[in-house]
Amino acid sequence: MARKTANDDPLAPLTLAVGQEELLLDRAVQEVVAAAKATDADTDVRDLSPDQLQPGTLAELTSPSLFAERKVVVVRNAQDLSADTIKDVKAYLGAPAEEITLVLLHAGGAKGKGLLDAARKAGAREVACPKMTKPADRLAFVRQEFRATGRSATPEACQALVDAIGSDLRELASAVSQLVADVEGTIDEAIVGRYYTGRAEASSFTVADRAVEGRAAEALEALRWSLSTGVAPVLITSALAQGVRAIGKLSSARGGRPADLARELGMPPWKIDRVRQQMRGWTPDGVAVALRAVAEADAGVKGGGDDPGYALEKAVVTIARAARSRGRG
Repeated sequence: MARKTANDDPLAPLTLAVGQEELLLDRAVQEVVAAAKATDADTDVRDLSPDQLQPGTLAELTSPSLFAERKVVVVRNAQDLSADTIKDVKAYLGAPAEEITLVLLHAGGAKGKGLLDAARKAGAREVACPKMTKPADRLAFVRQEFRATGRSATPEACQALVDAIGSDLRELASAVSQLVADVEGTIDEAIVGRYYTGRAEASSFTVADRAVEGRAAEALEALRWSLSTGVAPVLITSALAQGVRAIGKLSSARGGRPADLARELGMPPWKIDRVRQQMRGWTPDGVAVALRAVAEADAGVKGGGDDPGYALEKAVVTIARAARSRGRG
């Protein structure tokens, strides 16, 4: 879900794609190439790494042609260009050639910032391609993918897809494409479940959901399956922490409509309903016990213990028991 500047002409002399999300960077390139080929099917595309763009290479690639052919020159990891090549690029920015579109892919950090600033000063069309590290960002990405196809998916379906697939944007985009191609009408959570049952069962969020619902046996089964399929332990502790914190937030909030609580707590309304169902049986003391268990597990999986799997199993059992603390006192 790349963000663009007001200058949104993909055939602008210079496009600057900034960020570290590989799928979005590739899409920024594909958009420019597609626009160029729509104008001239014989467009010459050169896709270069920093070591392929030596001093003088850009001048050769952008020199006038007898055939006045359209050309797209893509430079990946522009922050890694040599100092001499950066001088060449900066000089070119001052007088770009006609019928040529230069696409610079830059990670956006401090390295190579001078080139980044020069490209912006030259009026580059900029496409932001930030790494999507937050679950909310990936959820928004999935929703946008469905919207881009003109298809409708329920909020629960979008969340289920993120839970099942994880953080890989390419896989999320591919999953959306598959569902759109195979399913007619609105895509709901049940449909996602049918397609990605195995992935969903291995999801860290499934482990957390079963644990906060007090279903210890199912949580442990999901945990062992997750670990056996390569889910990182740190992702599971993160999901457990989110699940317990959501219980704590909602239990201490004033009653109200899901929409009002969603705004107050920063959760989508559908999640308010789900957490309300999960919080039955919880007490404030139970939440405190569960949070301590998550903290201990987190330390265990980050090097504080010899067996991350055991640390997670211990946390899951403690959380499941805490979920049944009401009525046991």
